Amino acid sequence: MSFILNATLEKDCIQLGKLELCRVLLMNDSQFPWLILVPEKQNITEIYQLSLSDQQQLMQESSFVAKQLADIYLADKMNIAALGNMVPQLHIHHVVRYKSDKAWPAPIWGQLDAIPYSEGKLLQAVKKIKNALKLSVAY
Repeated sequence: MSFILNATLEKDCIQLGKLELCRVLLMNDSQFPWLILVPEKQNITEIYQLSLSDQQQLMQESSFVAKQLADIYLADKMNIAALGNMVPQLHIHHVVRYKSDKAWPAPIWGQLDAIPYSEGKLLQAVKKIKNALKLSVAY
């Protein structure tokens, strides 16, 4: 069975490319630099359902993405979470946080309505992120 991205993730995000295991998505909310990693494995809702090698690969990719985002956006804190309450397909959020952001210090979920990227800001963010992550495939 080939991989199918959850419809909500498809609607809310811009697909940037692929790492070895995960598809890399940019949440279309200009208030926060926010990437989502989705392991390209069908019918997986929890990390423990992945094989041990895929769990290790996910941790490596998540740590790599978090470090790159923290470096390029000069984050005060990285929020990394796998909630899955609204979207059951396994996905890991990587959100750059600043002590000055609108939601600080609370979690971002349910705090603010998304503000989509303008075309210019989106192009800048995509270029910056793709260069930092050296993504292999664009969608």
